[in-house]
Amino acid sequence: MLRTLIFALSLLSITAHANTIMNMKARSELIDAILVERFETVLPDIMNRTGIDMWVIMSREYNEDPVLKTMLPSTWISARRHTMLVIYNPGDGKPLERLAVARYAVGELFEKAWDKEAQPDQWQALRDIIEQRDPKKIAINKSYAFALADGMTSSEHNDFMSILTPRLKKRVVSGEKLAIGWLETRSALEMEHYPTLTQIGHDLIAKAFSNDVITPNKTTTDDVVWWLRDQTRALGLTNWFHPTVSIQRADNEDFDQIKAFSKRPGENVIRPGDLIHVDFGITYLRLNTDQQQHAYILKPGETDAPEGLKAALAAGNRLQDILMSNFKRGRTGNTILKMSREQAIEEGITPAIYTHPLGLHGHAAGPTIGMWDAQEGVPTKGDYPMYPDTAYSIELNAASNVPEWGKEIRIMLEEDAFFDGKNVTFLDGRQTAFHLIRSE
Repeated sequence: MLRTLIFALSLLSITAHANTIMNMKARSELIDAILVERFETVLPDIMNRTGIDMWVIMSREYNEDPVLKTMLPSTWISARRHTMLVIYNPGDGKPLERLAVARYAVGELFEKAWDKEAQPDQWQALRDIIEQRDPKKIAINKSYAFALADGMTSSEHNDFMSILTPRLKKRVVSGEKLAIGWLETRSALEMEHYPTLTQIGHDLIAKAFSNDVITPNKTTTDDVVWWLRDQTRALGLTNWFHPTVSIQRADNEDFDQIKAFSKRPGENVIRPGDLIHVDFGITYLRLNTDQQQHAYILKPGETDAPEGLKAALAAGNRLQDILMSNFKRGRTGNTILKMSREQAIEEGITPAIYTHPLGLHGHAAGPTIGMWDAQEGVPTKGDYPMYPDTAYSIELNAASNVPEWGKEIRIMLEEDAFFDGKNVTFLDGRQTAFHLIRSE
C-alpha cells in the first residue's frame, strides 16, 4: 500500500512538473534575467577578487569559447561570424561596461561597439577600445589545467597579441581564475530554480525505478535508459550525457572499476534479486543535474531488500555526511578529499570520492574533489579552493560486504548540493532507502 501511494505521488509530481516547466518564450526571458543579475551581482565581485579590470572573450561561429556561450542571450544559439566581447571594470563601484565588438548587436546584454562602415577592421576596433580604457590587466581565456577557461584558439591568440602595443602586451594575463569564478558562482535567481530541476530528476528516477517501467525478467537496462531519454524530451528538457543503468547481483562477478566508470554497461535483463543503479542528468535553464540512485528488485515473497544491502546504503549515506562536513571556504579539493577519506577509513568505510562542481556545465568549473582513478588527489584542479555560492555533485561510492550475497558490492551515490560559504545542503534531499520493484 505504501509503495503504491509513493508511486502515485511520484506520477502526480511528474505531471505537475510537466505543467509548470516553462515554454520556450518564458525560459528565454528568465535566462536573460538571470544573465543580467549575474553580470550585475556576480561578475563585479569576481573581477575585484581576481584583480582584473578588463576581460576579452571571443569566438567564431560554431567554435565557441565555453565561457562566451554562457554569456550569450537566450536567443543566440551560437556566436555569429567573429563575436568579440569586452567587459571592463572602471572601478570605484561603477557598473561594468559590457561591449560587443561584433557585426551584430548581442541582444541587450552588450552594447554594440563596432561600426564596420566607419572602421572596416574588427581587430583594430578592438585595439582602439582597449587603448581608450588603458586597463591594468587584460584577461584572456588561456589555461593549461582548466579546459573551460581555455577557450581562446591559438589563431585568435596570435591575432590578438599582434594588434597590441608592447606596453599592452605586458598586461595580458590568463583569465583562468576569473573564468572559473564566473562559471562556478550561482546567483540568487538561479538558486530559486535549481531545486526544481533536481526534483524533476528525482521524480523521473523514481518513476523509472518502479513497476510502471520495469517488469522483472522482461525489461532490460537499455529499456530503462531509453525511457529516461524519451521522458526527458517529452518534458521539453535535454540530457547532457547519455544515462546508464547497471546491475549488481548475487553472482561470482566482482565489481569492475574500469567497467563501471569508463565503459557503458551492456544491455541486461533485470531479474528478481538484482540491485540496479542509474546515472542520470538533465539540463534546464542552462543549469544541469547529475544524480545516481539504486533500486532493489524484490524476489517473490520479499517485502524489503536484504539487511546487508541496506547496511551498505547506510554506509554510503555516512560517507556523504563525512565529505560534506569537510566543506569549508578556502579549503582545496585535495584537502577535502584527504580529510574525508581518512575519516571514512577510520570509521571502517571503504571510500571512493569523485565529487565535482555543478552548474552551467555538468562536470563544471571549480575544485575537483577526487576522481575515481585519482584517490590521492588531482594536481592543479584539486588545488583550487572552495568558494561560497557554489554547487556540487556529491558523487562517491562505498564498498561493503553483503553477507547474503557472499561478495563485496558498491553503493554508488550522487546527489546535487549547494554550498553557501558556511553550510552545504542537498537541493532536493538524498536517497536513504532503496526504490523497491515487485516481482510478479
